[in-house]
Amino acid sequence: MLIESRPALDPELAALVTAQLREIRDFDKGTSRAVFVPRDDAAYLVAVINGRAVACGAWQALGHEVAELKRMYVRPAFRGRGIARQLIVAIEEEALAAGRPVIRLEAGDYLPAAIALYQSSGYREIPAYGPYVGNPFSVCFEKRLTEPPLACPPGPAFSSLHSGAVAQAPLVQ
Repeated sequence: MLIESRPALDPELAALVTAQLREIRDFDKGTSRAVFVPRDDAAYLVAVINGRAVACGAWQALGHEVAELKRMYVRPAFRGRGIARQLIVAIEEEALAAGRPVIRLEAGDYLPAAIALYQSSGYREIPAYGPYVGNPFSVCFEKRLTEPPLACPPGPAFSSLHSGAVAQAPLVQ
């Protein structure tokens, strides 16, 4: 499997997102009015197997040091192979490299498999944000890709480690 960056107007990406929207409408009984509007400020990734685009995902800047994971979709025949998880990792790596250590996302509450995937990938539920505030079907998540540095109280151990001295661990035989 290859994971490739694609431009917003890529026809294979458009076909995947169209399939995603169709499937969401089937799940939510047609209440979703979402349409795909390609965005130049989003980074789109496509998973390719044997020359065929089988999955997609994207991220875009949401705020200072925050990215939003969007457009996750895997064709039904290719589910259960870990493709979505690999796409999530690739998206997280790109966002982190771009200075976005926090990832947020929204999923419909009618997508329990997607919610389980996000939770098992380390995402924690948060209050609805942005356009999802007030949407009774939205479940929002966040993951911090880097932990803030631990604050160490000043003291002899802290001072010696940060004054150029090297601490040595005892040898275990």
